[in-house]
Amino acid sequence: MRVLPERGHEVIGLDVLDSPYTTVVGSITDRGCVRDCIAGVDAVMHSATLHKPHVGSHTRADFVATNIAGTLNLLEEAVAAGVSRFIFTSTTSAFGRALEPEPGEPAAWITEDVASIPRNIYGATKTAAEDLCELISRDYGLACVILRTSRFFPEPDDRHEVRQAYDDLNSKVNELLYRRVDVEDVVSAHELALARAPLIGFARYIISATSPFRPADLAHIRNDLPSVVQRYFPDYPAIYATHGWRMFGSIDRVYVNERARRDLGWSPRYDFRHAVDRLAEHADPFSPLTRTIGLKGYHEVSTGVYTVR
Repeated sequence: MRVLPERGHEVIGLDVLDSPYTTVVGSITDRGCVRDCIAGVDAVMHSATLHKPHVGSHTRADFVATNIAGTLNLLEEAVAAGVSRFIFTSTTSAFGRALEPEPGEPAAWITEDVASIPRNIYGATKTAAEDLCELISRDYGLACVILRTSRFFPEPDDRHEVRQAYDDLNSKVNELLYRRVDVEDVVSAHELALARAPLIGFARYIISATSPFRPADLAHIRNDLPSVVQRYFPDYPAIYATHGWRMFGSIDRVYVNERARRDLGWSPRYDFRHAVDRLAEHADPFSPLTRTIGLKGYHEVSTGVYTVR
């Protein structure tokens, strides 16, 4: 909603909360509201969701209503209105327990071919919504691209032990190695998906910062991440030291964005190399758009920094 008008698009922003970027205050669970918003539009970009932090503040039925039934409302009304393309913002959380290797096992190499194993109602409903996208796309020929985005929020980490042990920016830069993406790169991926969806038809893509790691590294990054990172980035320990930062001791997965870069022509800018170079200049490692958006929070009745189950 911030970027597309600058690119010459006429946009309608549907949101449950009013804001400078909200055109219509309403919910995707309201079929009539959805129908009115979609009338005459050429494309739908669907990012409305109940998120992981809502797991403790909302019922499973709430998640089903928004993430599944709401998505179906958008899909069916898009078909009825003759929409040409549908972009669905999903999440790498949809992989669920596939992201959790057994003790002693190497880190998980996560591509689009990894089967989802639901871990909570958030992941289960996002996966179901993806399946609805595929069903409608194949039944009605609606061009549909699913973008499974990794972490891009600026809020503090959802793990208490990480918040206690690491400076917030330190942990976010560490995550660029394997499980984070800058919001500006998320936006560029959506723009490319919007342009290329008619040629693609239907596809799922992982949207995460490009990781330096390779399959041969998976056992080592599970046991001694700092040594592997130093091999790829010999200058990082000295730069981290000037900030009083530390690398994580290990990580449990690597998100692979190769397919999105190939099919979408996507070139994410904000990776770990970029961040380290910016830190060496004592500059912000993340994009101006990230800072402009800022911290929004998730829901007024969420508990704690995050609601975690």
